[in-house]
Amino acid sequence: MIPSDRARLVIDLDALAHNLATLRSVTPGAEVAAVVKADAYGLGAGPVSRRLWAEGVRRFFVARVSEGEALRRELGDREAAIYVFDGLPPGVTARFDAAGLTPVIATLPQAHAALALAAARGRYEAALQIDTGMNRQGLTLAEARALAGAPEGLGALDVPLLVSHLGSATDPGEARNPEQLARFREARALFPEARTSLAASGGAFLGPAYHHEVVRGGVSLFGGGPEERPDPRLRAVATLTAPVLDVRSLRPGDRLSYGQTFTADRPLRVAVVGAGYADGVIRAAMGHGRAWVAGALRPLLAVNMDLLVVDVGDAPVSPGDPAEILGPNALLDDLAAAAGTVAHEVLVRLSQRAERVYLGEA
Repeated sequence: MIPSDRARLVIDLDALAHNLATLRSVTPGAEVAAVVKADAYGLGAGPVSRRLWAEGVRRFFVARVSEGEALRRELGDREAAIYVFDGLPPGVTARFDAAGLTPVIATLPQAHAALALAAARGRYEAALQIDTGMNRQGLTLAEARALAGAPEGLGALDVPLLVSHLGSATDPGEARNPEQLARFREARALFPEARTSLAASGGAFLGPAYHHEVVRGGVSLFGGGPEERPDPRLRAVATLTAPVLDVRSLRPGDRLSYGQTFTADRPLRVAVVGAGYADGVIRAAMGHGRAWVAGALRPLLAVNMDLLVVDVGDAPVSPGDPAEILGPNALLDDLAAAAGTVAHEVLVRLSQRAERVYLGEA
């Protein structure tokens, strides 16, 4: 029985630690850093990062300056390195200084701004991001060559880390992966003093050539498989459950919920469950996804704002029984596939309406 009238999101930080250990085991010799952007993929950057710190993580990545500021507050006096992927937008230098953040330079104007700061201060620290084929963020190889080959060089600019990002790491056989690796090696030769980071979660499982010095653990820390399908080496960090509110019978021809998306073609017993897309369950999963009810995965027939409807057949189900929508039985990557999306989106869509419970807080 679920005593609460709300959906419940249990965030298992022991499972997070297990997944960190798994990433370390497949990347021996590399440092595993943590990507905790978007509030640690929706699971809470504070509790997540404090547990990762307790497990020995010392380098964290976020997307926005505001995320870096919030993470610094959450980590308190812990001397963590916090990198901001957005780089050094105009007008934020004082905020970087106050929070002790390191920009990941993504454009040539940002690089020039960092060089100017270094010249004025005698030293400034900034990572560099190289675009090796994502065509999203980062200096082109031509820009990187121009930066490295300038007569004054990098001057007082300290570059502790050279970063790029693989666009097809979830597909180990994709030719784009070795192409990007080759371009990253070209960039690495331009900045030989910097440590290097090419692989995120998917790249961590591609083999030693992709690991370099720092691997950026992201969705796989939170249970998402490196190939966008369940991986038995990883554990579910997020478990979303909700109570069964009612059990109803449908006759052949009965239509279910809004519109005409489902019509019973036989007698059915369905459970009405107290969660919906207001709790973060993506509506597109209906008709494709499954929830774990009464010891088995059962078809998810409808997803409304506050309610789900599950086909429970002749299973012994009663009001108050739990339905697991996401967790160790209803797997993250399976729910993502059912909704036509990726595990990242499933996680960040989880709302604050569900009661949150953390296990294993540091």
